[in-house]
Amino acid sequence: MTIKMFKSLWGTEELSYRESFALIAEAGYDGVESGVPAPEHEGEFAELLDEYKLDYIALISSSGSHAETFAHGLERAAALKPLLVISHSARDCMPYEEQLHFFRQALEAERSAGVPVGHETHRRRAMFTPWTTAQLLRDLPELKITADFSHWCCVCESLLEDQTEALQLAFERTLHVHARVGYAEGPQVPHPAAPEYARELDAHTVWWRQIVELRRRSGFTHTTVTPEFGPPGYMHTLPFTNRPVADLWDTCLWMANYVRANIV
Repeated sequence: MTIKMFKSLWGTEELSYRESFALIAEAGYDGVESGVPAPEHEGEFAELLDEYKLDYIALISSSGSHAETFAHGLERAAALKPLLVISHSARDCMPYEEQLHFFRQALEAERSAGVPVGHETHRRRAMFTPWTTAQLLRDLPELKITADFSHWCCVCESLLEDQTEALQLAFERTLHVHARVGYAEGPQVPHPAAPEYARELDAHTVWWRQIVELRRRSGFTHTTVTPEFGPPGYMHTLPFTNRPVADLWDTCLWMANYVRANIV
């Protein structure tokens, strides 16, 4: 089992695609995770992936008419030949039957596109808690997730000690990992290396190891991971100055190196 490490373009918006790709390749990442570029930049984006020998994970989201926007986003993403697609899917406030209807349509679109989709465990979305996600996964055996358990820590105000069964099902259905460390009061600790958050880092490490082990047993040769720490306002800032308490690039790189050393 190997780890394929991806760098999110979130927080690098001030850089050009070329500048970002050059830094990402130099740092030893295997690929880029980002939204689908605007149509006028798709050609450049694809050329840079090839030039820097980077894989691509696409990020899409649904809104409004959720099934239609999902299908449109997936079609655009598939044209760039990503390894997989991450989707922020449906809404937390949708009645459960509407969520089921959406995900059934999403699975049909996924089969047609021929690209695997991991629906992210994200706040505001259908998979915003362990138990809502577990219900969907039980009812739809083909459904897969992008595991970002930092959101669940925030929503549940805990390290999910009472969610063992739901977590186990989530591990089994994980397609991709967002390696961000959350805590009871938020989706991102100030820095994962800080000793005061050792308990949170340890909990996430245990979860990620179980995902990798399950994938190994299932015959997968690699697991894709993105150390998806975000800029302000995910990242803590100092009052009055709005100055970030840590460097985003260094934080993500620390997390990437930690995962490589401790997860496989």
